[in-house]
Amino acid sequence: MTSLHSPVMPNPEIPAAPASFGPAARFALYYAPPVTSPWWPAGCAWLQRDPSSSVVLSPPDVPGLSRPLAELTSEPRRYGWHATLVAPFTCRPGIDGPAVLQLATDWAARQQGFTLPARVALLERFVALQAAIRHTSGAAEEAALRALAADAVRTFAPLRAAPGAAEVAKRRKMQLSARQEALMLEWGYPFVFDEFRFHLTLSNSVAAADAQIMLDWWARQMEVLGPLPIDGAAIYVQPQPGADFLLWQRLPFGATGAACGIDLTRTSAL
Repeated sequence: MTSLHSPVMPNPEIPAAPASFGPAARFALYYAPPVTSPWWPAGCAWLQRDPSSSVVLSPPDVPGLSRPLAELTSEPRRYGWHATLVAPFTCRPGIDGPAVLQLATDWAARQQGFTLPARVALLERFVALQAAIRHTSGAAEEAALRALAADAVRTFAPLRAAPGAAEVAKRRKMQLSARQEALMLEWGYPFVFDEFRFHLTLSNSVAAADAQIMLDWWARQMEVLGPLPIDGAAIYVQPQPGADFLLWQRLPFGATGAACGIDLTRTSAL
């Protein structure tokens, strides 16, 4: 398996002052398509924001929607173009940004890249890209994807603080199963391990007619975009509650911090 090592650059939108991040800052480990892949500009344009630079982008033309695309994609735009591997978390006492990055860099260096066939689908009432796993033909890719996500959850667990009462209450509004409730309480997120659902969110909860227009539009794009290159991950950060998530550092698989350009000295301010 090959890996395309995208350059790792710190996000200039993230403040560098020592007091810039407090204990309320949240970190997440996401899959973000590499900048060398057409999937990155396609997804960022759809959400009208590049989380690596915070540049506002012009949306594509999607005829027939009941409202402007910007109104139908407001929720995923806050988080940036991504698929969740480790859901957003606050750090437990004694853990800071450099510790998160060091562990993430070491974790990424142990991983191997692969390609993943994708499809666009309706997940509950929102549109998302998902793995296109059909029967045994995609068994290897599915196994690699689930192993990647499970290893990430276990690796990052020692860094995170337990979810607070407000977050637990928010999750419970999703009508969790008993299994999902148990996972949330133990691992901080209900959709891990056997409940893991790889997806890149493309919309808010939308009406059926708008969903179908989006599904058709993305089905046409995917004929050109091809499979997803799973050759790295990224750390996203929400500097304070309510802020948009920013792509802080990309983490190419199979590369050390020095080899992939991560400057650990810069993170001492976080």
